[in-house]
Amino acid sequence: MVEIKTPEQIAKMREAGLVVAAIHAATREAAVPGATTKDLDEVARKVLKEHGAKSNFLGYGGFPATICTSVNEVVVHGIPDDKTVLKDGDIISIDCGAIIEGWHGDAAYTAFVGSGHAPELLELSRVTEESMWAGIAAMKKGNRLVDVSRAIESYIRRQPRPPKGKYGIIEEYGGHGIGSEMHMDPHLLNYVDKRRLLGRHNPKLVPGLCLAIEPMVSLGTPRTEVLEDDWTVITTDGTWSSHWEHSVALTEQGPLVLTAPDGGKARLAELGVVAAPDPLG
Repeated sequence: MVEIKTPEQIAKMREAGLVVAAIHAATREAAVPGATTKDLDEVARKVLKEHGAKSNFLGYGGFPATICTSVNEVVVHGIPDDKTVLKDGDIISIDCGAIIEGWHGDAAYTAFVGSGHAPELLELSRVTEESMWAGIAAMKKGNRLVDVSRAIESYIRRQPRPPKGKYGIIEEYGGHGIGSEMHMDPHLLNYVDKRRLLGRHNPKLVPGLCLAIEPMVSLGTPRTEVLEDDWTVITTDGTWSSHWEHSVALTEQGPLVLTAPDGGKARLAELGVVAAPDPLG
């Protein structure tokens, strides 16, 4: 069942989303050469405590940390520890969430550690982030879920191929509904699968629907494997990957990016879309 939220519930999700945005800002500043991924987890814990919010990652299915820290070829679900030390030239995806009065926020971003990154890495992150915004712009009343998938995939496919590879759209993982739980129906693919065009796999987008839109893209294969810790997901060919995510609510006035500080207003305007008013003012 797809959960439809009231405006009051969306306002609570916006509160949670702003806590996630605060975690992003703090961890981005802390993601420097010499820091461990456990250091970043401690930063996130502090932000949650300061805002009176709970983590929706810690303990989820047994996950042992507050955030996911996925470095280089790790796609998602990397576990923070004191042995993984960030180095100049690394890239890291930081995925995190927060709960306010039972309502969830969830978002991820890719950060560049230090300097000297290859142009194809900078472009990989840009393409992944822009494909996410293309998907967000497709969250329009009357569209269907596949329209979001199509917008993400189409944006990526239109981009010039990287010099020594291709953009692999990760197949095993995707976006999801979000609200009173972190992961809910519907599952959102980052590409179009014609087998999922009918029925519950492709619902209409209606006001009150909330989605976590999160493309994951590698510089090579779309295939992944899970390490022995049963969490860490890596590309099977060792190519580096990027991950971007925002939680988004569709309202009567349009999309509201719950985990963006400005509600998505600036980026959506560039795409010709008017963001919904912020319920927190």
